[in-house]
Amino acid sequence: MTSKNTVQIRTRLLLALWNLGGTQQEVNKRQLHDRIVSKTKKVADYQGIFEELQNQGAIAISKKGYSLTSGKGLEVLGEGLRSGEFKFETNVGYWLANALVKWISQIDVALTSANVPVNGKSALAELSLRVASPREGIASYDEFKPVALEVYDKLNYEYNFNNLVPIYRIRRAIGDRVSRTEFNDWLLETQADDILQLQGGSVEDSAPDKIEDSVATELDGLRCYATRLKS
Repeated sequence: MTSKNTVQIRTRLLLALWNLGGTQQEVNKRQLHDRIVSKTKKVADYQGIFEELQNQGAIAISKKGYSLTSGKGLEVLGEGLRSGEFKFETNVGYWLANALVKWISQIDVALTSANVPVNGKSALAELSLRVASPREGIASYDEFKPVALEVYDKLNYEYNFNNLVPIYRIRRAIGDRVSRTEFNDWLLETQADDILQLQGGSVEDSAPDKIEDSVATELDGLRCYATRLKS
């Protein structure tokens, strides 16, 4: 296996594991194998890469599954995605495209530029792009509150939601910084604290994935939107 192919496979493996929630929980081996093993190869062909990543401390392997370390694993994944050796040469599966969109939505991008005269004309002289690793996880409700409100305000402003922000948009913007259960519990806690009011209805196109990413309770049923009560 060439060095180029190794980078490709290693990065796809880590991206698949991250997209399957590998930083939050152990991912079943078969579930990951289905994502990464091509029709012309066997799981055994990837054994060397699994062992390499385990020795690096990027992944952990048990009898039942794999998990991605939030430190070294994300670092190796980020390096692979930024390397010039990772590229698409054939049609890619929908999961890979969606995983990359998800990754991009959760990285911090700082773009600075300056116009200076060159030969009497204004030109773009300096352009720097810094891509950071995905943001750190949220460990408590007290950490969750300001993040949720910041995301709410940003979405409300940028998309003109008129103070009725879809909950699925908040969940996806926060991403893997919290587990699904923590997001549900802590968002409901903001309502109990009269910070956000969660409202019923349905998402604009009744898409099942958007409904799934909303919040449902036994007493109140499905809640798809949030309104801010406290400034």
